[in-house]
Formats: sequence, C-alpha cells, structure tokens
Amino acid sequence: MALDQSFVGRSYPPTPAYEVGREKIREFAEAVGDANPAYTDPEAAKALGHRDVIAPPTFAFSITFKAAGQVVQDPELGLDYSRVVHGDQKFAYTRPVTAGDRLTVTSTIEAVKSLAGNDIIDIRGEVHDASGAHVVTAWTKLVARAAQDGEGA
Repeated sequence: MALDQSFVGRSYPPTPAYEVGREKIREFAEAVGDANPAYTDPEAAKALGHRDVIAPPTFAFSITFKAAGQVVQDPELGLDYSRVVHGDQKFAYTRPVTAGDRLTVTSTIEAVKSLAGNDIIDIRGEVHDASGAHVVTAWTKLVARAAQDGEGA
C-alpha cells in the first residue's frame, strides 16, 4: 500500500540533546578508516581553528538516522520497516560537528512517492547546537521494497 502523500511537510519534535564526545568521534573515525588527526588529536584540531576535535563528515548520520526513527515508527505513516533499505544520504554543513556539542535533530518528511511498487521517503534532519545555531542538514532516502508474490504484507 502506497504511503500517504499528506505526510509531506510533516515535522517531528526535536530529539533530546545528544552530547558529542571525543571517544565517540575517535571510534567513528577508526570505524570508517579515516586517520585525519583533527578527529583524534585536540591540538591538531585547534591548529586548524577548531575548539576541539571534529567529527568526520558522515558522523552526523549516526545522530540523524536515529532521529529519523520518529518518522519510520510513526504508526499513522504505515511504513513497513522490515522492507526498508537505505537509498541515499547527503549532508550540507554550516560548521563541523565538534566534541562537546549538544545537538538536537528535527526531522521533516520532504517527499513521499511510489515507484515500481516501492515506497520512497525522503527525510530531512536539521541539526542544531545548544545555542540553536544550525550545524548540518542531512537528507536520508529510505526505500520500502514492494512485497513479492507469495510474501505477506
């Protein structure tokens, strides 16, 4: 069953603040294989003009995807998450995510469409720091695959 177009433009409440820690940044940088010293060494980050270590660009996904859970778990939307695959991701930064940031995310459904029986939903996550300043916008595209013959709904 196709997702309801009336959900386009719906925003969800901001998430509780997520405090970005140096260790989380280091672990993420190691996991993605990025040895940039600005991700692990406060002095290297300060030499580049940052107040502390910064996170790799895709770090924001770990925060915004969790926030998008408000969308995918919305019972009114009716998205069958057991059929969802991650379709695309992109980011637009105002500034890097930095250790010590307390970030909140507000998720908004930007688009809902059906293509070849698949439901496609675009979610925009606006990330702000504790002062309310914009840090990054993340766009996540999720695809709910169509049920194949013989599969339950």
